[in-house]
Amino acid sequence: MNPVVLDASSSVPPFEQVRAQLADAIGAGTLSPEARLPTVRALADQLGLAINTVARSYRQLEMAGLIETRGRNGTFVAGRMTAQRKAAVTAARNYVRRTQELGFGAAESLAIVRREIESSDSES
Repeated sequence: MNPVVLDASSSVPPFEQVRAQLADAIGAGTLSPEARLPTVRALADQLGLAINTVARSYRQLEMAGLIETRGRNGTFVAGRMTAQRKAAVTAARNYVRRTQELGFGAAESLAIVRREIESSDSES
């Protein structure tokens, strides 16, 4: 089942159409918690989009806490939003907003987080 239908005549960019339609389907319960989503490559092929376009949509949905990637197991609609996950999503949004204000791009912002995670892992 593919809940996404692109409107080629729309002024809304394709990545946003994908993101919005998946978010709406999750919000409406059409895509239930734990439902497995198509791989980025499979959805891109189905929609005739570049892989990076769908990957961008998935990243934004994951940042919003709506989906979660489980490594090689795939991407799934997130389970119930816990208080801890809501707090983490809020912190992530604040971080993204602040690094953008400071002039950092996505790659450098992610690199900073990766370094911090790795350094905190090595301290454990």
